[in-house]
Amino acid sequence: MERALPTQQKDAEATGELNGLFDAMMRKPGGRPGQAPPAQTPAESTPQQTSSSSSCSVTESWREVRTRSVEDNEMSLPSLATAYTSILRGLGEDPQRQGLLKTPRRAATAMQFFTKGYQEKIIDVMNDAIFDEDHDEMVIVKDIDMFSMCEHHLVPIFGRVHIGYLPDKRVLGLSKLARIVEIYSRRLQVQERLTKQIAVAITEALKPAGVGVVIEATHMCMVMRGVQKMNSKTVTSTMLGVFREDPKTRDEFLTLIRG
Repeated sequence: MERALPTQQKDAEATGELNGLFDAMMRKPGGRPGQAPPAQTPAESTPQQTSSSSSCSVTESWREVRTRSVEDNEMSLPSLATAYTSILRGLGEDPQRQGLLKTPRRAATAMQFFTKGYQEKIIDVMNDAIFDEDHDEMVIVKDIDMFSMCEHHLVPIFGRVHIGYLPDKRVLGLSKLARIVEIYSRRLQVQERLTKQIAVAITEALKPAGVGVVIEATHMCMVMRGVQKMNSKTVTSTMLGVFREDPKTRDEFLTLIRG
């Protein structure tokens, strides 16, 4: 337990910083939701702001430019196929035998599809699907299928995503929540980061009173290799705003997604 403590402290600090950023986005000093606090000059900046830089990169990521286009796919396909040919040789296989002749190109095309989230921007999904609505009760979409790729071993992660948010006069088209999951999951990922990215994207777009995201997933790097535990599942959560601050709101969300 003593050896694990520094990691636990680090995770707790990172989560606290992320929720602090949510508060900064949502409230002025007077407490009105939906407005950011006045910008500080460099002289007013504090060490705490500097320490939150890693969490800032998460909150800003939803506005990031596309890192890949359809044209990029076409241009990079031959080099990716060549790389797969080298992998086959490295494994002791003969890329020229009948069953493997088209495998490098097929594998390259498949990998481009597995990571197609790099071709899309969250802001494009959001812009035409945010609606003014006088609704202040919890909205939940659960059991969203998710497929991703472990960035450590390049093997699949698959599972379900549950999303809930408490609107503040604005709602998002329900299918767009699934689209957000698709865009961020179809990348090289770790589950912890994926969970935060989904929650922060919704927070940035809607400025709701709170957001909760829970992911339950199976990692093939734990099933097919390593510890080889067939029935293991990893559960991660990100709670922002009232989902983190109010136990009753959080419990309501967790109860509803289990129902």
